[in-house]
Amino acid sequence: MPNQNSFSTIYAVARNAFREAVRDRVLYNLIVFVLLLTAAAIFLGELTAGQEARVVTDLGLSASLIFGVFIAIFVGVSLVWKEIEKRTVYSIFAKPVSRTNFILGKYLGFCLTLLVNTAVMGVGITLALVYVGGTRFIAGVWPAIYLIFLEMTIITAVAIMFSSFSTPALSALLTFFVFVIGHFSSSLRDLAQSMGSEAALVFFNVVYYLLPNFSNFSVISNAAVGQRPSASMLGLAFAYALVYDIILLTITTIIFKRRNFK
Repeated sequence: MPNQNSFSTIYAVARNAFREAVRDRVLYNLIVFVLLLTAAAIFLGELTAGQEARVVTDLGLSASLIFGVFIAIFVGVSLVWKEIEKRTVYSIFAKPVSRTNFILGKYLGFCLTLLVNTAVMGVGITLALVYVGGTRFIAGVWPAIYLIFLEMTIITAVAIMFSSFSTPALSALLTFFVFVIGHFSSSLRDLAQSMGSEAALVFFNVVYYLLPNFSNFSVISNAAVGQRPSASMLGLAFAYALVYDIILLTITTIIFKRRNFK
């Protein structure tokens, strides 16, 4: 069971990871781009005969998801690799910092960064909705932002897992594949059932249960029509993300402990 010293170490690593991520210009560029897209949605909405709020919600949340995932992938794969490439792991592990605490600290620090980023994007969408008079959509926007954040925590955990044993480029590619397949695994399984192929059904069932099912976090289309998910759905999504995060981080620490940095 983690002791007080372990929590202090994790906190110190997380704080350092948060500071490094905040200084990364890529984050600011992507956030600004999402906010610009949200602003552009206002003008696009004016061309859709009274559908300004719906366009702002749909485009703003979709942009937040896509660019949030890019942030999670490209910054996530560099969290561990950058320390290895710069050889700072030698000085880190020379101190009383275990590899488990290092991974957890890096992960939690970057998740805090993602939380701030998604909150900023949510504020941007909210202000755009207030501007176009679509305040009734705001109640559905923030649950969607919350679910986007949960999805990004899983994507980050996947990125860190791959980067613990692979190159950044391959890790980013594999993580992107997990993101795409995770959004279509349910549809692929339904397609295999309709085709009547036993082999395809077995394969896609394995994919469905092995990889995270990101359709559990997809409520953008509902938010775009003013609907919001139930509290039970939000709670189940949190539990689902927490379980996957724990499993992925456990695998990552096992792999990372076996790496030889000498």
